[in-house]
Amino acid sequence: MSMLAGVDIGGTKCAVCLGRAADDGVELLGKRMFPTPAVPEEAIESIIRNLDELLAEYGDELPDAIGISCGGPLDSKTGYILSPPNLPGWDRIDVMSPLRNRYGVPVGLQNDANACALAEWKWGAGKGSTNMIFLTFGTGMGAGLVLNGRLYSGTNDMAGEVGHVRMEPTGPVGYGKAGSFEGFCSGGGIARLARDMAEDRLKAGGKPLFCSNAEELGGITTKSVAEAAAAGDELALEVFEIVGRKLGRGLAILVDILNPEIIVIGSIYGRQLALLEEITMSELRQEALPLAVGVCRVVPAALQENVGDLAALSVALNTLS
Repeated sequence: MSMLAGVDIGGTKCAVCLGRAADDGVELLGKRMFPTPAVPEEAIESIIRNLDELLAEYGDELPDAIGISCGGPLDSKTGYILSPPNLPGWDRIDVMSPLRNRYGVPVGLQNDANACALAEWKWGAGKGSTNMIFLTFGTGMGAGLVLNGRLYSGTNDMAGEVGHVRMEPTGPVGYGKAGSFEGFCSGGGIARLARDMAEDRLKAGGKPLFCSNAEELGGITTKSVAEAAAAGDELALEVFEIVGRKLGRGLAILVDILNPEIIVIGSIYGRQLALLEEITMSELRQEALPLAVGVCRVVPAALQENVGDLAALSVALNTLS
């Protein structure tokens, strides 16, 4: 059984946690959260201070390894964070060396999609698989790839940036690109798509259930559209049909190229399974090669709200393999 420490660095908050991992799962022992300091060096000091206090609560036993999960871009080999959009000022910040020097144990760093992929592979819906794709499908759309039983991060940690793929010449903007996979299949993208479609419907004299006038356009969210769709609103259902078809088409590209045995999809997919699953799978079966799609399962993520903590712990465990 391994004692693991995890560090999750976010744009507004950081978290450190401890866990014990065995072959059949992981036990989360404790966790501390704090606002992310604006100065990177202060953030690293806060991480070490909180981890010291957490370790003291559990007998001062040193972890076997420490894992760090952070939004990319980053360099997992050198341990540098390379100016992520949600961390202004974090330009070539070495986050691994301070922890390695302080605790004298292996330290690993992965972007959040890769970290979540490792967690779902080790302890979640992808457990026992050899070839797995994890899709975030939350604030953004990114992928973590486990191929031939190992995390695949590419030449410079840029593998899995599927959200940047253009699905249509025009459409909602995601990842800085109109009509991208992230534009259609992310929380912000769904809201933007619904906003554009609702604006057109209002101009034509209609009143969607999730937006009855122009003043409400700015308040449209994925949740409000989903609630309207569940109540039978025609336009909301049309929004989710478009999203489901784009998701299925994106999955087909991944299935044809990587031939996975399982695709695990996080966040929005699990919450809106009733609206998305049938449409997504229909499009996937229509677009992908039958022999490839025939051996691939598509399932919601299993770890849900615990995924952030377990993601960092799974990065720690991955450094020991």
